[in-house]
Amino acid sequence: MDRDLGTLPGARDMRAYVSRFVAQLTARNRLPLDYSVASLRLVDLVIDGLRRDQPERTRVEAVLRGLGAYTGEVIVRRAGGQWVDFEAGQREFFGQPVGIRMPDGRAWNPLGKVVNRFEAGAEESVQRFYLTLHGRARRPVGDGVYEAACR
Repeated sequence: MDRDLGTLPGARDMRAYVSRFVAQLTARNRLPLDYSVASLRLVDLVIDGLRRDQPERTRVEAVLRGLGAYTGEVIVRRAGGQWVDFEAGQREFFGQPVGIRMPDGRAWNPLGKVVNRFEAGAEESVQRFYLTLHGRARRPVGDGVYEAACR
């Protein structure tokens, strides 16, 4: 991975960070990471591949961070989430500086979910995480970006 991807940016710069990560990962591996919900199954498989060699987490931290950011970007694009910088209490609780706020106000930690998948295995599916998210937007708008339905 590129040194440029070593440090996680703030919420404002996450989309650009994810774009660079996807470009680098797909250039070498030809993975179809297209920001679809189905592509989250590939994220699970990539993490499983990383686990197979049983490396120290620190050796694959940059890839895990990128996969977590990608997962978050899928949530932003497909479920109406928004990247947010976590407050001090949330940073301590989630162990991450950024996360996703859903239209219903709930905060989610896709970066931590990817780490959980790496550490615990198949019982912590990233794709299942998306499918069970509470607070997803109800209707699509434009190019796949979602907004909350009026209640």
